[in-house]
Amino acid sequence: MRRIPAVVTTCAATLAFLVPAGLAAAAPASPASPAEQSYTVVPYENVKVRQLPKQDSAYLATLTAGQSCTAYCLTHGQTITDHGYTNDIWIGFADGFSSAVYFKGDQYANLPATAQC
Repeated sequence: MRRIPAVVTTCAATLAFLVPAGLAAAAPASPASPAEQSYTVVPYENVKVRQLPKQDSAYLATLTAGQSCTAYCLTHGQTITDHGYTNDIWIGFADGFSSAVYFKGDQYANLPATAQC
C-alpha cells in the first residue's frame, strides 16, 4: 500500500495517485473528468479532500491554503459549519470533494451554480 502524503502542494494535479491500492477498487467513479469544464478555486486554509461529499468519508489529501486548485463541479452534500459559515456545497475535484466553506469567493467558491457534478 502506498503512503498518503499529508499535504498536496500542486492542487491542479490529479489526486488518483493518493488513493491506497485497496481503496481504489472500492471507490466510486470520479466526481468529474478533466475533459469537462474546469474552474480555479483557492482554499483560504488547508482543506481536506474526501472521497465523498461528507466529513466522515475517506480522507484522500489536503489542499494547501493559498494554492490555486483545479475544480470541475459542485454538489450538495453534508452541511458544514465553520468560521461562522454554514453551507452544504462541496467542490468536486478529479478524485474527491472538499467543502466550499473553506474556499475564497461566494457560497459556490465562485463556480457557476450550473457546474453540477
